[in-house]
Amino acid sequence: MSTATIVSPRAVRAAGARPGLARLTAVELRKMTDTRAGFWLLVATVALTALVVVVAGFALDEQDRTLRRILSIAVQPATIVLPIVGILLVSSEWSQRTALLTFTLVPDRTRVLIAKLLAGVVLALVALQIAAAALGTAVAAPGTADDWSLSAGLVGQVALYVVLPMIIGVGFGAMLLSSAPAIVLYFVLPTGWSALGSLEPLEAPARWLDQARTMEPMLEHAMSGTEWARLATTLAVWMLVPLLVGLWRVTRSDVR
Repeated sequence: MSTATIVSPRAVRAAGARPGLARLTAVELRKMTDTRAGFWLLVATVALTALVVVVAGFALDEQDRTLRRILSIAVQPATIVLPIVGILLVSSEWSQRTALLTFTLVPDRTRVLIAKLLAGVVLALVALQIAAAALGTAVAAPGTADDWSLSAGLVGQVALYVVLPMIIGVGFGAMLLSSAPAIVLYFVLPTGWSALGSLEPLEAPARWLDQARTMEPMLEHAMSGTEWARLATTLAVWMLVPLLVGLWRVTRSDVR
C-alpha cells in the first residue's frame, strides 16, 4: 500500500521561486567577511580610520579642526581599502572556483552582479565614518559652533565619494575576473594617468578624466554644474566602461 503525497500549489511555487534581490545582497555582504582577506581588510579599514581621526585631531591647526575637514580625512581609508574588497567579491568567484555553485543556485548572472554592486554600496555607506569624524571634532575643537556646520548636500557628496570607488572596484573585478591583475590595474591606471595629466599637453583632458581632480571637490564644497560634468565624464571612463565589459564577461564566460 502506498501513501500519496499531496503538494500544494503554493509549495511548488515557493520551491521554484527565485531568491529576492535583498536576500542575494545579504548573501554577498556575508561573502565579504567569510574570507580571511575580506575580514582583515575590513578590520584594517576600521583601524586606519580611527588612527587617522586621532592623528588629525592632534596634527591639524586649530582653524582646520572642523567636522568637514576631519570627515574628509576619515573617509580616505575606506576609499583606498574597500575597493579591494569589491574586487575580491567578484574575482574570487573564479579564482576559488565557486562561480559554478553560485550560478547553479542563481542562473541569472546579471542579478548576481547587481547584488554584488548593492552589497558594495551598503558596505561603503557603513564605512562612512561620520560618527568617528564627529567624535574627532568634538575632542579636537570642543565648543566651536562653526566647526559643526555641514550641509546635507555636502554629506551626500561625501557619501558618493565613498561609494564610487567601491563600484569602480567591483567593475574592475568583473572586467578582469582575476584578483591580482584587477587590484594592480585599479591602482596603477588612475595613478599613471594622474602623472601623465601633470604634463602640459595633457592638462586639459586631465581636468575631465583624472579621478583625483574631479572627485576632490566633493569633499570641499557644493559642486558646480561644470564640476559635476567633469565627474560624470570621469565615471564614464573609469566606472561605466569596466562595468559594461565586466557584465559582458560575467554573463558570457565559461564556468568551470
